[in-house]
Amino acid sequence: MSFSDLGLSQKVVDAVAAAGYTQPTPIQAQAIPHVLARKDVLGIAQTGTGKTAAFTLPMLSILEQGRARARMPRTLILEPTRELAAQVEEAFIKYAPNHKLNVALLIGGVSFADQDAKITRGADVLIATPGRLLDHFERGKLLLTGIEILVIDEADRMLDMGFIPDIERIAGLCPFTRQTLFFTATMPPEIQRITEQFLSSPVKIEVARPSSTAATITQKLVATHGKDYEKRETLRQLIQTAVSNSDGNPLKNGIIFCNRKTEVATLFRSLQRHGFSVGALHGDMDQRSRMNALDAFRKNELTLLVASDVAARGLDIPDVSHVFNYDIPHHAEDYVHRIGRTGRAGRLGTAYTLVARGDEKYLQAIEKLITKTVEWEAGDLSSLPERAPGETDEAPRRGRGGERDRKREKPRGGREGREHVRTAREQKIIDAAATGEAVSGDEAPAPRAPRAERAPRPERAERAPRAERTERAPRAEPAERAERAPQAERSERQERAPRQERAPRADAAPRREANPRRDENRRNRDDDGPTPKGFGDFMPGFLMQGAPAKKD
Repeated sequence: MSFSDLGLSQKVVDAVAAAGYTQPTPIQAQAIPHVLARKDVLGIAQTGTGKTAAFTLPMLSILEQGRARARMPRTLILEPTRELAAQVEEAFIKYAPNHKLNVALLIGGVSFADQDAKITRGADVLIATPGRLLDHFERGKLLLTGIEILVIDEADRMLDMGFIPDIERIAGLCPFTRQTLFFTATMPPEIQRITEQFLSSPVKIEVARPSSTAATITQKLVATHGKDYEKRETLRQLIQTAVSNSDGNPLKNGIIFCNRKTEVATLFRSLQRHGFSVGALHGDMDQRSRMNALDAFRKNELTLLVASDVAARGLDIPDVSHVFNYDIPHHAEDYVHRIGRTGRAGRLGTAYTLVARGDEKYLQAIEKLITKTVEWEAGDLSSLPERAPGETDEAPRRGRGGERDRKREKPRGGREGREHVRTAREQKIIDAAATGEAVSGDEAPAPRAPRAERAPRPERAERAPRAERTERAPRAEPAERAERAPQAERSERQERAPRQERAPRADAAPRREANPRRDENRRNRDDDGPTPKGFGDFMPGFLMQGAPAKKD
């Protein structure tokens, strides 16, 4: 079967042939006819099987008719991460050289103004992450009432990242008559509930059993001790062995997965110090740095890429030869996505997983999910050398508890608890003294000259006794004050004559008489006067008019 047999338009078939593809993958051969028939589709397939082209190619054929309006996109594709969204945009650009379509990408880390300009021109295809899409909608820059096709890609990753409430809200903003395409690699119960809510009589396409791994991937387990520096040493030896492997699948490039962002940064610096060509990728990096690291890895400018689970879902890097799980994933579904970065499109791939004591429960969950027992590379955990008494494989606790424990171990005080480290010269002298041997002149310390005795200090002369103080003469008694003369009695105040009334001025204006209405207004100023009834003193003019006479 070829792409021309699937019902695609001639423009799309020519673009696919120009890209170098001749035969569709199983998920593409089964999904494309149903999408062209405008039916809801539920696609379950493992990573690396061509799910992106399964909805991209039929959408291009459907969008050849019609035109987008300003701020009202025709189709919407939701992706969990920025890298996946940018990858889908590249797929549309790749397969649509013969189409005049406007494609808008809404992701974080990019200016709102540039994205608003694309939406205002009208977007036939809108590719977005849920958070940035809702930001534009709440700003009033976007309407979803014109959506004809809604695509939810990597739905299980959406569930892990907590985007399901946002997905439910976005689906409620889209028209009820839309066509919904739902793609996932695993099928947990929560995803099953969402499909029943979003999809209407969907066509279920299950190319492979959910949570299965590709047959082209060789999976191996490597036993290691649990200390961080020991795991890094095991990883370096494993990489060097894979590079020198002449038969099978030698190392061309590889992705190293860690569970924590801090572990990504630590391992990246360690590999750099040991001379490896390595880059880093995790969620705390800005968008420019993340895209630069991915581009350098795609162009083979970097051999190794240390990444968190940001890079585990859907990233299309075709020729990755190896995957190293530095930390065994806590969720078994993440193991399927991680090793799915290698062995894509029928190529051979190798996946190594470092396992320490205490990781057995995670390993059992993985083997139960994939229904397969993974082989050990060079012996299981029982083949590891025994620890010294008192040592364990447990990593030191992180957080406040671990900090308190480390502080308790340190002795208090400045020099208390510190041991003096002897030099080699001191040790030779001590050994010679214990055995009675003579110490050579070069090694023996030169004898010190005796110190000259100090001259005795002269005795201090005795001070002359102080002269006795002479007694002061007694103070003279103050003279008695003269008595004051008695004050003369005040004469009685004479009564003033009554003030004469002034005659009124001839040119003075007459005094205004009291205005009782103004006084009443002043009294009622605090409570705005009495409460009027009805219209008060004012009667509207239309109420004064009589009712018009009825015409016979």
